[in-house]
Amino acid sequence: MTRPRKAIVVAAGMGRRLRPYTDGIPKCLVPVAGRPILARQLDALRAHGVRDVVVVRGYLGDVLEARAAALGGGIRFVDNPDYRTNNILASLFCAEHEFDGPLLVSYSDIVFTADVVARAIASPADIALVIDRDFRAVYEGRTDHPLDEAEVAEVDLAGRVRRVGKRALPPDDAWGEFIGLVKLSAAGAARMRDAWRELAARYADRPDAPFMRAPAFRAAYLTDLLQHLIDTGVPIHPVEIRGQWREIDTVQDLERAAALWAGADAPR
Repeated sequence: MTRPRKAIVVAAGMGRRLRPYTDGIPKCLVPVAGRPILARQLDALRAHGVRDVVVVRGYLGDVLEARAAALGGGIRFVDNPDYRTNNILASLFCAEHEFDGPLLVSYSDIVFTADVVARAIASPADIALVIDRDFRAVYEGRTDHPLDEAEVAEVDLAGRVRRVGKRALPPDDAWGEFIGLVKLSAAGAARMRDAWRELAARYADRPDAPFMRAPAFRAAYLTDLLQHLIDTGVPIHPVEIRGQWREIDTVQDLERAAALWAGADAPR
């Protein structure tokens, strides 16, 4: 098994729910306990040899490039010129040409430990989703981002992901929460890329038509593509974690994550 040495980070969105922190910088540069979200991701990735990082940028992309040197080497950029009108899935596949081998895919608004990366890259699966079994504890007191917004997942008796996404199933019935980190083998990356190409061609003249749980194809989430693959028989497996990460979607999330990462028992 060839270990991923590359990651794609989807960082084009405007981060409206983090205003005023995102008024002048993209969401991935908002600091958590003194270090930008992206810097914390890079720390965890580089700890396991993932040093080629492709960042899909959009909102305030020039600011991101201007500050890239401070984040260290190995960062490349791909632009999403339509970031105001599309969503995570279309943004990710602005980097379609980078799906050429084993890699990791990550949302840009999550922080996670190096151990989470280790668990992801150790998975033998072609497509593996990092899923937190202890996700309910994270939502205690998380009033600005309630539990029903979680990208929950169900795992079947064969150990495969059966359902994934927001409102894919009741949170009380979920096996865990997909954190926004995916590990792909070369074969898994090719399968995702080929599925995207087929869907992009199918929806080329009707981008506003519904797709999976998204009201429009152009507004689809990554989980919509993942569920499409599952529904067409592609095996997707979980990577189980318990904590060791946080999503930074709201100002409340930022404050809670900053307190956690600044503490003496901060996740490592």
